Amino acid sequence: MSTADKDTLHILSIFHYILAGIIALIFCIPLVHLAMGITMTVGGVTENVPVLGIVGAALSLVIGLIILVGWGMAVLVFLAGKNLETQTRYQVCLFGAGVLCIFLPLGTVLGVFTLVTLQSDSVKELFSCNDSRIQAESPSDS
Repeated sequence: MSTADKDTLHILSIFHYILAGIIALIFCIPLVHLAMGITMTVGGVTENVPVLGIVGAALSLVIGLIILVGWGMAVLVFLAGKNLETQTRYQVCLFGAGVLCIFLPLGTVLGVFTLVTLQSDSVKELFSCNDSRIQAESPSDS
């Protein structure tokens, strides 16, 4: 358990927070399209143009799902950063780093660097020590 590993994980967590914010902001852009789809749906219903209403509803549904998936990825990256900070939940950190690889180019660089760092034996040991310490401190359910 070296301080260099802890420092590296701390810096990685900061970059995870930053990229989580950027991802969340990027997925706010489709809110304009969502508003257009809702307007088309309402306009089609009030003006008795069923095709416009159907297209607007489909557009709203697709764009809404895209926004939710994007914000979900941002939350996952944020949680991975939080767990990197506390050196807990190794699998969440691995999955968050893998999701980051989708976002070119900064996310890919950070995701690959995080994956390489997490594969180190000393980092794995640090995570396992912290996870076992947290399990020992938590109250038992019996």
